[in-house]
Amino acid sequence: MLKEKVEKLAAKVFEENNSLFLISLEVNSANHIKIVLDGDQGVSVNDCIMVSRAIEHNLDREEEDFSLEVTSAGVSEPLSMPRQYKKNIGRRLKVKTENEKFEADLVSADDDEIKLSWKAREPKPVGKGKVTVQKEAVLPYTDIVEAKVKITF
Repeated sequence: MLKEKVEKLAAKVFEENNSLFLISLEVNSANHIKIVLDGDQGVSVNDCIMVSRAIEHNLDREEEDFSLEVTSAGVSEPLSMPRQYKKNIGRRLKVKTENEKFEADLVSADDDEIKLSWKAREPKPVGKGKVTVQKEAVLPYTDIVEAKVKITF
């Protein structure tokens, strides 16, 4: 009951502010509501406050007591949906599949797959030594076990 109310209120907020989107919404047995959101241009503290108020002001504490936590997806959190990949085009990702690990630049992302690009040192085709080559991989989301944005300082 509470979760359905919160889901409807959240859907309305994200409809009105379509640069924001929901990553997860959980309501535990103690009525602690936790909402994690992300945005195409990032998420500000004011965005979290706005979402929190839109939900809190439309729930009746007399009906059901609750606590509410609204946070943004952290930089250490794995990417979980195509929209997150799309907003991170041009950034470096660490991507794990069942069999491989990549650290590469995210070149493109659509609703089905991502394209990664990186430089690698490989033995020369003829002679001794190594040569730097540009490599690419196209990965469907279904093959990705985990992907995180690599933060560089």
